Amino acid sequence: MSLAEKVVIVTGSSRGIGKAMALGLAEEGAYVVVAARSEESRPMLPGTIHSTVGEIEDAGGKALAIPTNVREEDSIRHMVNRTLDEFGAVDVLINNAAIASYTPFLEMTVKEWDLVMDIDLRAPFIACKSVVPIMIEQGGGSIINISSHAATNIFSSTLSADSTDIALIGQNYGAAKVGLERFTWGLAAELGPYNIAVNVLKPLRPVVTEGFLAQRPDADVSTWATPADMVKAAKYLAAQDAKGLSGATVTAEELVRRLGL
Repeated sequence: MSLAEKVVIVTGSSRGIGKAMALGLAEEGAYVVVAARSEESRPMLPGTIHSTVGEIEDAGGKALAIPTNVREEDSIRHMVNRTLDEFGAVDVLINNAAIASYTPFLEMTVKEWDLVMDIDLRAPFIACKSVVPIMIEQGGGSIINISSHAATNIFSSTLSADSTDIALIGQNYGAAKVGLERFTWGLAAELGPYNIAVNVLKPLRPVVTEGFLAQRPDADVSTWATPADMVKAAKYLAAQDAKGLSGATVTAEELVRRLGL
């Protein structure tokens, strides 16, 4: 599937990996919906939905900024309806918005558990529920759920340069990403007959982003990756339907190397 004039929703695309994917998909001719909460830039977290759209448009692409709080079902459904009003279709959904956690279990509150589960697992479920009927009517589509090495590892690789400790990833974050991967696997089987591809994409290493640096300001980023491989892999997966690659959990680095992207 060519991405030219395909309508792509990217959640959490005001900055970081989401922004990089939005820009990359727009380069392929996709019409990109930039969905996130950030309408004003903050000192520690630069970037907004409007600045992402501005960069896309400056490069000759087409994009739409839609303020979206993925913790609220009504906000997600409004974003999808607004997308339909503007572009008349939804061809690709990238569930990228997420929040990480390193809080130890004994210190973690129910509120913090719920926050991560709401954003990292509940929101992709609602977004999929919102777009799948549209994709079925259109005859196909592609859903990409962004996961993390936290789904299969309990130790963090985002330590500070002088740290000798082994840091644990928050139980809420790891559990949410495991759930997202299982959700993707099952959804691919259910939606295959409707020609909808559903895949998991995640980086092999931590990726340098504004949000990550704000959360781990003391981290040693010398071995971290840039978003480049995530962008290349997202382009490939966005172009899939159920007749191509579906039900897979892939790391961006592996996919890029294997396919020579």
